Amino acid sequence: MSITATELKKNLGYYLELSRTTTIFVTKNGKIWSKFSPVNESRISSVESLFGVLPNDASLEDAYKERIKQHGWND
Repeated sequence: MSITATELKKNLGYYLELSRTTTIFVTKNGKIWSKFSPVNESRISSVESLFGVLPNDASLEDAYKERIKQHGWND
């Protein structure tokens, strides 16, 4: 599930309760800003949730460069 930071601010209690069972991505200015997930979520579940995010032929270096670009850290 993905929500905006504004939506999170308006309904914090609701989303905190929901995050006990569901992973919630919070976006700010159209970019993923943070993630709320169940405390007992396994690391395997976390990794599995990332499948499909990167193209199959992407290298770790490509992923790193994309992350740098998204955050504007190379300016």
